[in-house]
Amino acid sequence: MCRIVGAPRTLLPLLAALLQASVEASGETALCKTGFPEDVYSAVLSQDVLEGQPLLNVKFSNCNGKRKVQYESSEPADFKVDADGMVYAVRSFPLSSEHSKFLIYAQDKETQEKWQVAVKLSLKPTLPEDSVKESREIEEIVFPRQLTKHNGYLQRQKRDWVIPPINLPENSRGPFPQELVRIRSDRDKNLSLRYSVTGPGADQPPTGIFIINPISGQLSVTKPLDRELIARFHLRAHAVDINGNQVENPIDIVINVIDMNDNRPEFLHQVWNGTVPEGSKPGTYVMTVTAIDADDPNALNGMLRYRILSQAPSSPSPNMFTINNETGDIITVAAGLDREKVQQYTLIIQATDMEGNPTYGLSNTATAVITVTDVNDNPPEFTAMTFYGEVPENRVDIIVANLTVTDKDQPHTPAWNAVYRISGGDPAGRFAIQTDPNSNDGLVTVVKPIDFETNRMYVLTVAAENQVPLAKGIQHPPQSTATVSVTVIDVNENPYFAPNPKIIRQEEGLHSGTMLTTFTAQDPDRYMQQNIRYTKLSDPANWLKIDPVNGQITTIAVLDRESPNVKNNIYNATFLASDNGIPPMSGTGTLQIYLLDINDNAPQVLPQEAETCETPDPNSINITALDYDIDPNAGPFAFDLPLSPVTIKRNWTITRLNGDFAQLNLKIKFLEAGIYEVPIIITDSGNPPKSNISILRVKVCQCDSNGDCTDVDRIVGAGLGTGAIIAILLCIIILLILVLMFVVWMKRRDKERQAKQLLIDPEDDVRDNILKYDEEGGGEEDQDYDLSQLQQPDTVEPDAIKPVGIRRLDERPIHAEPQYPVRSAAPHPGDIGDFINEGLKAADNDPTAPPYDSLLVFDYEGSGSTAGSLSSLNSSSSGGDQDYDYLNDWGPRFKKLADMYGGGDD
Repeated sequence: MCRIVGAPRTLLPLLAALLQASVEASGETALCKTGFPEDVYSAVLSQDVLEGQPLLNVKFSNCNGKRKVQYESSEPADFKVDADGMVYAVRSFPLSSEHSKFLIYAQDKETQEKWQVAVKLSLKPTLPEDSVKESREIEEIVFPRQLTKHNGYLQRQKRDWVIPPINLPENSRGPFPQELVRIRSDRDKNLSLRYSVTGPGADQPPTGIFIINPISGQLSVTKPLDRELIARFHLRAHAVDINGNQVENPIDIVINVIDMNDNRPEFLHQVWNGTVPEGSKPGTYVMTVTAIDADDPNALNGMLRYRILSQAPSSPSPNMFTINNETGDIITVAAGLDREKVQQYTLIIQATDMEGNPTYGLSNTATAVITVTDVNDNPPEFTAMTFYGEVPENRVDIIVANLTVTDKDQPHTPAWNAVYRISGGDPAGRFAIQTDPNSNDGLVTVVKPIDFETNRMYVLTVAAENQVPLAKGIQHPPQSTATVSVTVIDVNENPYFAPNPKIIRQEEGLHSGTMLTTFTAQDPDRYMQQNIRYTKLSDPANWLKIDPVNGQITTIAVLDRESPNVKNNIYNATFLASDNGIPPMSGTGTLQIYLLDINDNAPQVLPQEAETCETPDPNSINITALDYDIDPNAGPFAFDLPLSPVTIKRNWTITRLNGDFAQLNLKIKFLEAGIYEVPIIITDSGNPPKSNISILRVKVCQCDSNGDCTDVDRIVGAGLGTGAIIAILLCIIILLILVLMFVVWMKRRDKERQAKQLLIDPEDDVRDNILKYDEEGGGEEDQDYDLSQLQQPDTVEPDAIKPVGIRRLDERPIHAEPQYPVRSAAPHPGDIGDFINEGLKAADNDPTAPPYDSLLVFDYEGSGSTAGSLSSLNSSSSGGDQDYDYLNDWGPRFKKLADMYGGGDD
């Protein structure tokens, strides 16, 4: 048999934790005063004092909440005080008279101000029954016995003991390891046994919380437990011999962690938001606040109670709301919620565990913000009884007056938005009122034109109300009314023609100067003395004129119904009437002349060209008549052939098919192919009738069996029309222009090419080097050059015919002439450079030419000069006294001369 044995002294801490000393404290409530609210705190304990045992809680009133208080005990060896005012036993000792009284000190850390309070402890008397229970000792818990045989029969064992759970308080202060129970087997008398425990908290995570002495079987806990982490441990105890053989069946040990009030309530939200309509009746639900406590919800430690600590503002009552202390539901308890006075309330809600015990319960606070929502309890009210406005006549979509209202409800809500309507004074619906969404003002607008001459003033009755009806029980009228006085301003209006358009009927063909009608306009401004003048605005055919004063319309040309400006027999002309007001105004009127047809157009043959075969069969020509007049001055038509020339009736015959068509046929059996002009007399049905001789061009051609022309030149024979001739001429002109543009372009490109060839080095450019600075020769004779000699070397006369003594000393001797290039008689001025370069190349290849350093004569330059040769000049004999230093100032082109003559003696 195995049993669990424990000494009474060892179970005292467990019993103390399970029973948890009840403390009775009394005191009197007073106004807030810093310090301890009680002079003496008393606590009655049901047992001796144990180490770490909570004794009581001392409360310190910190009115302003800013003091930092530190607690001390007059017996620090026996008692200590935590920061929350909880008094604990430092060690275990039996309660005696010397430990029954001590002092608690509270000292402000900043001001060093100190308060004290006395604590009195007393031992609860022990009843006889309790003494029996305390002295009773649980000696053993029996392992279930194995079935044994006695005289060959199975012997029934006693019922197994039910091992009660072990209750262990959380947050124990030790010392650790703390012994719990001792496990034994009755076989340890004969065998050497080893004890062990398994399960979560022993050999399974979290490991090491419970340990067992393998020899003595003493089960101990090694650290404080936390019920909020693990509320129950389920262990199994084992007993084996030294060989590891099981000698007892395992037994279950359940350890319950007893909850301690070590967790404060926590609200799900620190700030709660709710709404309630203004004017709500008492008992109206507002919102629910919720807090949770990590302690055991089935024990006092986790049972919460709610209450309202404060309400801000306290108007109209400091207790406008209440809270269900168990559910946290907030409801109204007083009437008078008015959003226009108080828009928001702030409540401080406290949740306390221990069923709200203010002494032992832990508490926490949260904020509930209750917004009072608006209802339509205030109708709009006009700021004035009468509003004034003015509007020019005939103007629409302009604001006449601005109606202002006040509404105490929340802006931009249906309870604040105003709706305006006109209840009187506008039977024709000329005005409308729109609401400005930003300012809530009413904008009186003109929607139909107003005539000053009809009504000079309007007095409107307007009403304003909200978009939603007033809330029930509101004593105010649902709408507000006012008067709007609108003055109409007279303005200069446009003259108008009446009727417009004006329609008259006239026969066409009226001669110039005929008076047709009088077309006048009226001025709507009866109260203004104004004159109207008339002008013509639109007259497409320029047939009419209008008198600027009286509006009489007279013709200035013949009216023609067949004019392209007449549409559907109607001619439209527009006239302008202008007054002399400020500003001047004008109006337009249209005169429609319905032109009656007269027989003024002779009929014409249609078509004007046709073709037929050389023989009467197999075809004929069908013709009709074209008459620009209309019935009864048009068809039916009469068709006939003239008597002259006689060949017409000899060769042709015409047959009337009906009132509009006739048929032309060959009268003879054969007519030579060609173009024939057949005159046809056509007479209309007018009164009097009008006839006309119209020419029909007929092409007579050879035909095949089907009656179709087979002539190759049928199109040519028919002749070219005027349009075709004009088209051909335009094509020829365009072609000539293109050719001329091409020639001009070719000449311009040739000039550009020749100009590029002259772009040679400036030092070698003869035109750049030959400069006329001043008169340098002997006169006009010295400058008389024969330039044609440079252009046409072949024209130079032979040396043989030159007179003796005329040859120049520097002229080359007579010998066989090489083939030098010959320039044209009239060369382009830009090719002199090419000619000289070609002459240089020819001279270089001439074997008879003198050496390169001798004088090379390119061509004959004249018959002589009265000026002497430059080679005869002797610089040392003439001009020796002159100063040539100024040549240095003439630029780089005279640098050589400056070196020769301005270099000094050297």
